[in-house]
Amino acid sequence: MTTVDAKKKIKAKPLLYRQYCKACSRCIECCPKSCIVEGTEIEPATGYTPVVIDIDACNGCGLCISACPEPYALLPLMPDAEAPENPAVLAGTRITPLPEPEEIPATRVPLPDLEPMILKGNHAAAVGALLAGCRHVFGYPITPSTEGAELMARLLPEIRGVFFQAVSETATVNMMYGCGGAGVPSMTFTSSPGFSLMLEGISYMIGAELPGVFVNVMRGGPGLGNIAPEQGDIKLLCRGLGHGNTHALVLVPSTPQEMLDLTIDAFELSFKYNNPVIIAADGYLGQMTSRVTLPKEMVKPGVPAWAVNGDAAHRGNLISSFYLQEQVLEQRNIMLLDKYAEMTENEQRAETFYGEDAEWLVVACNTPARMAKGAVQALRNSGIKAGLFRPISLWPFPIKQLLPLLDGVRGFIVVEAGAGQLEDEVRLALSHADVKPLPFDHVRRYGGVLPQQQEIVDKVTEIAGGSK
Repeated sequence: MTTVDAKKKIKAKPLLYRQYCKACSRCIECCPKSCIVEGTEIEPATGYTPVVIDIDACNGCGLCISACPEPYALLPLMPDAEAPENPAVLAGTRITPLPEPEEIPATRVPLPDLEPMILKGNHAAAVGALLAGCRHVFGYPITPSTEGAELMARLLPEIRGVFFQAVSETATVNMMYGCGGAGVPSMTFTSSPGFSLMLEGISYMIGAELPGVFVNVMRGGPGLGNIAPEQGDIKLLCRGLGHGNTHALVLVPSTPQEMLDLTIDAFELSFKYNNPVIIAADGYLGQMTSRVTLPKEMVKPGVPAWAVNGDAAHRGNLISSFYLQEQVLEQRNIMLLDKYAEMTENEQRAETFYGEDAEWLVVACNTPARMAKGAVQALRNSGIKAGLFRPISLWPFPIKQLLPLLDGVRGFIVVEAGAGQLEDEVRLALSHADVKPLPFDHVRRYGGVLPQQQEIVDKVTEIAGGSK
């Protein structure tokens, strides 16, 4: 027998890397010699129980290697060869090196002078998204947010964009994951129950550091509730964005103009931090019609260097939120926490009205802030030093803007269409800032009923009079 013939008879046998085996049993099912069996010993790196191979009984047919769905779990190893610690070594070196990913920056395109538009809040957010360069919208209709999706469905096909009505909110967020992974701006319009269904996907997007804008037009709950305005999603938006250590910027407009402006900002912030951004409106604001002024320019999106968008320049990129080794995932969490700290430092936003010398500080956001502003003016007219503090970012809470107002403040009155979720954010922010506790009171309505101006006036008058 020649040397060549002898080499032909030598077959590579499977080398098992336990940390990559998912115990799917496909190799067991295809082995003609029954030399692979289910294991009994847990692999600490994964929590799985890898298979066990009787190498002496193996004939080296290679069927198990072909059947294995994992790229490095089973690899061929010639007899007497030394198994490398890194299984990728067995695959050999890449023939051509990967290209250096290109960063194609976004550009701003001047717009002609345009007349103001009369838009409802949902439409204003849609127009803002278009001006921010968004041409991909995914969603599932849900009142009171549907008008935004309807407008996008009508306009996007005319400007080479895509509107795709998904089969569910769960499908929607995963489509946004794919779009964000390609480095492409995308968004959805939804409302409270639909947003709840998106939480798992939002956690994946945060973990994989992907951009995307979510317009959540909050409605009455819990459960299906009704389609009237409420603010019962605040704890979900600020403290419950899916599993893990997750946070996203939460912007709370109070007018259709802010619906447009903050949506434009949301896309910029989403790509600045590679993270989802949420516009939290309420059902009344989504339907409210008002005069809206358009900006002087619009955005032409670029292509981020990290994107996986199918071209040659970016084909070496990988996006994932899947880290099996505890130490690696810990470092990933530390990196995310550092990013949240950067957001907290840089992105706090608020507006005040008579706040500088206020003795009684009313805190409100979204549509209730409009009633609160009228109440503060009425209280000032009656001689009571009331002021309004209106958060524009709910997460991070704008504590830096609140602290300078506190010297003369005798108490807070938190106005909200909910059961104290906004008040909890105020209290938590003050606690983290080590502020001495101040008296709190509130005006709350539930189930889609909004607080009214006179209710706020009566409450502040009552506590101001009783404290003299």
